[in-house]
Amino acid sequence: MNSALFTAHIAHLQSNYEQAMEFSAGNEFDAVLVHSGSEKAYFADDRGVPFQSYGHFLHWLPVNRPEQCLLIQKAQKPKFLHVVPTDYWYDQSIDLDECVAEAVDIVRLSSVDQIAAEVAHTRPAYIGEEPAKYSAMLGDGLCCNPTQLLGFLDYHRAYKTEYEIAQLKSANQTALKGHGAANETFQGGGTEYDIHQAYLNACNILENEAPYTNIVAVNQNSAILHYQNKKRDKSVKNHVLLIDAGYRCNGYGSDITRTNVTATAHPVFVELLKGMEAIELALVAGIKPGISYVDIHILTLRKIGELLQSLGIVTCDTDTLFEHQLTQVFMPHGVGHQLGIQVHDVAGFQQDIQGTVLSAPSHSPNLRNTRMIEKDMVFTIEPGCYFIPMLLEPHRGSKFKALFNWELIDQLVGNGGIRIEDNILATETGSLNLTRGSV
Repeated sequence: MNSALFTAHIAHLQSNYEQAMEFSAGNEFDAVLVHSGSEKAYFADDRGVPFQSYGHFLHWLPVNRPEQCLLIQKAQKPKFLHVVPTDYWYDQSIDLDECVAEAVDIVRLSSVDQIAAEVAHTRPAYIGEEPAKYSAMLGDGLCCNPTQLLGFLDYHRAYKTEYEIAQLKSANQTALKGHGAANETFQGGGTEYDIHQAYLNACNILENEAPYTNIVAVNQNSAILHYQNKKRDKSVKNHVLLIDAGYRCNGYGSDITRTNVTATAHPVFVELLKGMEAIELALVAGIKPGISYVDIHILTLRKIGELLQSLGIVTCDTDTLFEHQLTQVFMPHGVGHQLGIQVHDVAGFQQDIQGTVLSAPSHSPNLRNTRMIEKDMVFTIEPGCYFIPMLLEPHRGSKFKALFNWELIDQLVGNGGIRIEDNILATETGSLNLTRGSV
């Protein structure tokens, strides 16, 4: 961890929180208590659900542990209320980089109950998942998850500091090692399970250390957008692999998708993949501040429509496809989302600090981002093209049936789908592709 970048990051967050408190002045609090979260167990079981710290807590500290708190006050060094229970069942130690100790005051506590004494001199606003628990502990007058405060903080999460950008770059570099190992295993005939394990081993992580559950989909499974299985069937002959997998560095997650083929993939599908790769690179090359993310999505739909027409998959022009929302049959998701502490990061629809929301357009309800592109934003660009029977079949009998080349589509369905995804930083005049390098 770069000490200078982390120190500057903490100073930036301190300024943001002080501004957020001023913006929320009518709520009568003079500090913010950020809670990492609490452990949960599966229903009727004593086995714990894998823990994930609250995004606003991880924004400050790379500590993925329950019952930690950070107290932010105006013009004072942030105070990390570092709860380390006395326990012989689990390892409760937390390794902290030296620069963390320099940037925040660390107060070691042995139980959550001791937090009350540490905040007794303040009137804090609590943000986190346990408002009832902390109200009982700190008093019924505790201001919990105030809308104005969270609106301000969520909105500013879209703008990344140099420290955050460095973590995202590192997360991309490591994830690419995993993608290389995954493709090698796929080309060698490995199962979805084998490919998944190869990815984890190359990144040197456990499954629950990844920023999200890896999507490892072979052949027709690649047309299931969030395919969740890892099949072990060694009799399957590999044609197509869609792998959507990332890596987490100090809380920041990369989100990369690659589609690979073997020599046995359908030749038109291979050309479709080449076309989709070209579309993704062209979209990234055109990114710069001042462009609406919605417009990027619309351009994506048009480019995919042109590609489908050029390969004879559809028999009509791009305008007809767009007018009747038929491209969405092949690409039903959005072109991407905000990226950071959360893979689908907060405030993708939020237009200002007041919390004004711009919803996804009616023609693309699954789009996750409607903001204008601005410097220091990080987001994904991930055009996709799939042969999804659930979406295609209704059109065999619809008024648009003649616009589809059903003979060719039937040949392509077994190949599944394509998605190409990179992580993009908006710069002052253009963009930086964190996954591939400069654009």
